[in-house]
Amino acid sequence: MNRVLIDLEALGRNLKIIGGWMREHGASWTVVTKVLCGHADTLRALQAMGVRSMGDSRLENLRAIERIVPDFESWYLRVPDLTAVADVVRLTDVSLNSEIRIIEALNEEARRLGQVHGVVIMIELGDLREGILPGSLIDFYKYVFELSHIEVKGIGANLGCLAGAVPTVDQFMQLALYRELLELKFEHPLPLISAGSSAVLPLLISGQLPRAINHFRIGEAIFLGNDLLSGGLLPGLRGDAVVLEAEIAEIKEKSLVPLAETTSITPFISEVSDDRTPGQRGYRALVSVGNLDTEISGLSPIKERYSIAGASSDITVVNIGEDADGLKVGDTIRFRPNYAAFLRLMSGRYIQREVVPAISEFQKNYALDPFTVDPVLEPSEDPGRQ
Repeated sequence: MNRVLIDLEALGRNLKIIGGWMREHGASWTVVTKVLCGHADTLRALQAMGVRSMGDSRLENLRAIERIVPDFESWYLRVPDLTAVADVVRLTDVSLNSEIRIIEALNEEARRLGQVHGVVIMIELGDLREGILPGSLIDFYKYVFELSHIEVKGIGANLGCLAGAVPTVDQFMQLALYRELLELKFEHPLPLISAGSSAVLPLLISGQLPRAINHFRIGEAIFLGNDLLSGGLLPGLRGDAVVLEAEIAEIKEKSLVPLAETTSITPFISEVSDDRTPGQRGYRALVSVGNLDTEISGLSPIKERYSIAGASSDITVVNIGEDADGLKVGDTIRFRPNYAAFLRLMSGRYIQREVVPAISEFQKNYALDPFTVDPVLEPSEDPGRQ
């Protein structure tokens, strides 16, 4: 059996540590659940841990959140398209926006439903993803501010999500100045600067991040513990919350160098190694997970002596070493996925997903002592204006 195992103890530890960083900074935060793809047991576990604000970019996942953990604060974490507007207003409290036409449609839908929809105006600061150009901010805000069923919660930015732009203190100081400018000009408070992602956590931990940055959207650091700048783990976080177990379908001693003529034109990855010599042999295991299931290049065998030799759509070949290491058909090899591999494992339909311990046991043991993850602060409670 092939399965993804999500260790709830490790997940809870990461949540608790990150929550402590948030409280020390005086910030609120939203748990980004995109990678879970609506996985019910993990959503229930997050609820038991005290999470009260979740964000996603897929309407189907947001419907799952509404069904499984209702009454949560919910964020739509990509700029909406016009065909999604009705669902965005119905399913979420806040969305990230950069287009007047979309916000007009959100306003009209919110008016029709008798609701007020919250928006965060996204500003382009160098990652070249969503966001208006800073020069148009005042006119943009003036128009949106006057819409009857839209509440501007604040401004925000994405950094390190597309182009790999490294977040800097200067960029966050810019955001703080933009908010100050808008508040002075329009004499209206903007409670949030939502610019914190997992890529920003090193600045937060080191004390360099301006306190005006008071809302974070955190996903990868919770589930994988990653420091996105150094490539290691963030201090105190666990990197073993997610593991892929893949079943061995064949294990044999074989040549480690192809015996037939080869071509560079292959549909999938294969190992590139200069230290293989003709005739060299070793044990190879075939596990029944392939490119159809995940991003194979994003998998790392937990046992360091193992390496991935290559993969096809349905099979991955693992070099075991000079001996079989006690493995046999039916055993499993464990891998640690990166974010891209984890996302594909959760979004596909061929791999089983389980939480450990079972959710019923976890809820019984942990629900009475939850980890507190605060939802977005109301304007009167905003501690970021110091």
